[in-house]
Amino acid sequence: MENKLLTLWRYYPSGSIRVEEISETLQLSHKQTTRYLKKWNEEGWISFTPGRGRGNVSSLKWKRDVEEIFEEKVVKFIEEEPVERSSKYLMYDWSTDSKMRLMNKFQTKLGFVQASEDKLIVPKRYPFFSIHPLEAADVLSAHLAANVYNRLVSITEEGDIIPEIAHSWDASSTKLRLYLKKDVQFHDGSILTAGDVTACLERFRAHPNYKELWSPVEMISAAAPLIVDIHFTGGCSYILPMLTMMCGSIYKENKGRILGTGCFSLEENTDTKTTLAAFKGHFQERPLLDAVEFVQVPQDFKGIYHSPSEGSHSSSVEVESDSGFGAVIMNVCPDRVSQIQRIEVREYLHWIIAKHRGTISDCDPRWTPNGMSVLGSHHHQLTVSEPVRPQFEEPIIIRCANHTAKATQWLIDIFENEGIPSDVRWFSFADTLTRQPDTLDVDLFIHGEIFESNQDFSFYHFLKNGFSPLYQLFSEDEKWKGRLEQYRHTLFEEWAALNLKLEKMLIKESIMIPLYHEKKYIPFSTDIMNIEFKHFGYVDFSKLWVRPEV
Repeated sequence: MENKLLTLWRYYPSGSIRVEEISETLQLSHKQTTRYLKKWNEEGWISFTPGRGRGNVSSLKWKRDVEEIFEEKVVKFIEEEPVERSSKYLMYDWSTDSKMRLMNKFQTKLGFVQASEDKLIVPKRYPFFSIHPLEAADVLSAHLAANVYNRLVSITEEGDIIPEIAHSWDASSTKLRLYLKKDVQFHDGSILTAGDVTACLERFRAHPNYKELWSPVEMISAAAPLIVDIHFTGGCSYILPMLTMMCGSIYKENKGRILGTGCFSLEENTDTKTTLAAFKGHFQERPLLDAVEFVQVPQDFKGIYHSPSEGSHSSSVEVESDSGFGAVIMNVCPDRVSQIQRIEVREYLHWIIAKHRGTISDCDPRWTPNGMSVLGSHHHQLTVSEPVRPQFEEPIIIRCANHTAKATQWLIDIFENEGIPSDVRWFSFADTLTRQPDTLDVDLFIHGEIFESNQDFSFYHFLKNGFSPLYQLFSEDEKWKGRLEQYRHTLFEEWAALNLKLEKMLIKESIMIPLYHEKKYIPFSTDIMNIEFKHFGYVDFSKLWVRPEV
């Protein structure tokens, strides 16, 4: 089955046609298109009579119903083949009706599979960006990493530090000593040592996106086979919270593999399929599932976690989970010359955004307009008065990527309605994550963020780490750098007040403008038990189980 043939069927009925038009639709050269048409003619799909001479009208007549035949084949594939093999056909260029029928059929293959092992099959709309803890900057990759790796310590939403790989610790003003648990295994069966931990932390410390976080640390050493010392000067009140972040996960690199100690090991990872297998040697509680499989599906596929015994139309319940916030970021990077550096321009755009913010939920019902703090448990609101309209010397350059397209289009529309000239520049999600230079040469953009767990440290990490949309401001502008320096010398228990003060400054200077809070609603069939949310507002796979039929 060829997707290009299906596309031809969908867009070109029998009749006169120009080969140039087909080439453009199929995104092929004229020569390639001619070869395909000849091939399909020989296979009996079409009767094609080329026009005489390049550019002349040709004749196309269909002999068989391509979509009907293809749909029958895919239904059979879904019934007989593993989901990772059949899922690719959902990406074909189907009509709406065919696509809905196929997705409904495919849906019956998702959920818990109980045979010799318990397996959860989960739809994924995009490949994971990275499985490396230091590179998994997007929320989907970070959630995957959270299941594969452990940290030395973890943190609760309330800010309490609890043991993980380290069972105890001693802290002073110049040193943190961590005592490691015995017989912690990596996924290859090797035993974790203080040397493994120090090597991992050194890579964390040297990474370009995190080295600023580690600037107070002078040395990391293994004082004994199960004791790690971290030495620092000038104060480092956040050393323990920093070790709780996903990027602080402990791993070992061996023969091209990245090995963790988490409750699931990474068994397979391709664009179409990613498999996590329960790690029976885990030093904490073994997962109740045997495996979790992520399989590629179209972007508009609506997933539901269910068991085959319940069927695709089983009763279900939607579970609500926090999915972070969205904000408009004004790019006031010190080394960039632009009209966005003028406070009167930013204040006017801020006022326009605030005036229309209540309509953002029209773009997505999961978005709640937010004119207050991005910190969910706090509330402060600055009144935005109508300023004098400034002179716009050139269009406002807006950055857009697929993951922010809806909100960015909303922004473009309100600017157009208000007579504000703008120019949109499109980038890939990967380019924005890796901070390609062109992605930084813009005036503003919409940024979505979800905090990992404890928001007091997550907000600081959001401003400080190298993936931050405000990283250049806080690393190059002395005024803002000084604000972040206060955190080093402030007890972690007092960070909430610092966060609110700093956020208020960003809003007042129209650098970060809160736009919406986001919720996601995940449907689960009623036979799935123990649904708990952990990192990044995602379900904790290690706790899930399915109530068996007796």
